[in-house]
Amino acid sequence: MRSLVTGGAGFIGSHVARHCLAMQHEVVVLDDLSGGFRDQVPDGASFVEGSVVDHELVARLFEEHRFDYVYHLAAYAAEGLSHFIRRFNYTNNLIGSVNLINESVKHDVKCFVFTSSIAVYGANQLPMREELVPQPEDPYGISKYAVELDLRAAHEMFGLNSVVFRPHNVYGEHQNIGDRYRNVIGIFMNQIMLDRPMTVFGDGTQTRAFSYIDDVAPYIAKCVAVPASYNQVINIGADTPYAVNDLVNVVADVLGAKPKVKHLEARKEVLHAYSAHDKARRLFGITGGTSLETGIARMASWARKVGARQSQEFKNIEVLKNLPAGWKV
Repeated sequence: MRSLVTGGAGFIGSHVARHCLAMQHEVVVLDDLSGGFRDQVPDGASFVEGSVVDHELVARLFEEHRFDYVYHLAAYAAEGLSHFIRRFNYTNNLIGSVNLINESVKHDVKCFVFTSSIAVYGANQLPMREELVPQPEDPYGISKYAVELDLRAAHEMFGLNSVVFRPHNVYGEHQNIGDRYRNVIGIFMNQIMLDRPMTVFGDGTQTRAFSYIDDVAPYIAKCVAVPASYNQVINIGADTPYAVNDLVNVVADVLGAKPKVKHLEARKEVLHAYSAHDKARRLFGITGGTSLETGIARMASWARKVGARQSQEFKNIEVLKNLPAGWKV
């Protein structure tokens, strides 16, 4: 089986690529290294540096490799920042996806696996279930839902099979801890290692169910071998929500630090977001999961080896109005 993994030098994508190799797939990784790292591409995978936005490159790869499966994990997943980078958001997260869908239709791909997000639900009923009508509240969630709808249309028109996963707040090894705009656990770890206070937007009572990578990536990889998952939307991740204030204490404790917090002005975001996973359990036989303390301890062990990373400023901010103070350059 030949598989394309976009974003395979990044966080979730590098883990999915590794699991695909373990399933004896021939894997080609496409990544522009804007958020990933070359050394995270697993041994045995072929690496192509480039963007899904480059439709000519995408077309050449499909023509050359004749992929059986496409795992699309390339995205700029910054919900809060997406309000201020609309053009960049839709170009990378929507148009880039459409380029892949076009070629998948043309080359009779067996299944297109798409990582969406629970951002599509917006401030919906809790726990968020797949049958709820999405009500995304930010451009990131809107772009993800648009791709979901496009995949549905591609199936109805051309018979392209897909599996849509809606993961949430995934953390673990290979996460870009130097990114100041997203991935709160990585941000906290980086700030502690740099001896800086942990920055919390608002009062820290907002809740999320933080999901360890090994409870997510293996099922994204194996879904192509589970026909019952085809043309389904599937929540994937942890069940138990934690307040950001609780997360502060867990991360600090694991790293042996005294929690120091700097509260920033609250940003516009969904206050409480966590989902139900009955469908994922039924389809993939999932039992149990990794506790927050265990997952953070594993990530911290890796982070200590990698070391603190200097955050890069996002240089393509398009709208400065109402930009949170902590993100201003």
